[in-house]
Amino acid sequence: MTTGREERFRRLFDQGRSPVLAYALRRTRSAEDAADVLAETFAIAWRRLDDVPLDPLALSWLYGTARGVVANLGRRTATRSALVERLGVELSRREQVPADSVLSEPGILTKALARLNEDDREVLMLAAWEELGSKELGQALGCSPTAARLRLHRARARLRAHLEDEPLPPDLPTAVGHVPVKEVHNHGRAPVVADG
Repeated sequence: MTTGREERFRRLFDQGRSPVLAYALRRTRSAEDAADVLAETFAIAWRRLDDVPLDPLALSWLYGTARGVVANLGRRTATRSALVERLGVELSRREQVPADSVLSEPGILTKALARLNEDDREVLMLAAWEELGSKELGQALGCSPTAARLRLHRARARLRAHLEDEPLPPDLPTAVGHVPVKEVHNHGRAPVVADG
């Protein structure tokens, strides 16, 4: 016979297992490390079940917990380049960048992402990969939705600034998918992607 607490945890586990594992796989060096993150995240969830918010914020709480577990592994620095590469590909796809666009080449976006600090990369990954809205993003980051929106806006601005520093080939299109682009005509500097 299961208690109400066990039933709630079982529902939380069923809802969050796959998303949290996917989150962990993108941020660790191996499937074994990701499995450790998953196990530790749900061990914490069991111990702190009374602190876990009800839907729809439960998954965001799990992401925030998994984020702490990954940080405690001490492997973030070693995995930075792989994460940046994956994020570059994902951000390019999310923005519907044409295959022949320079921004779809991992090199330029990857270099720009690598120049960001960990916090900026994390907020961009949570928004792009986990598709979190402001409320969920705030829950995962441990801040208000307004602060989360501001952090995301600033991270995007810093990413754009780093993209401006990358030299571009002469055949750069004047627009990137559905996102308007402001051309910069001096010294072959990168375009500025306007906020959508």
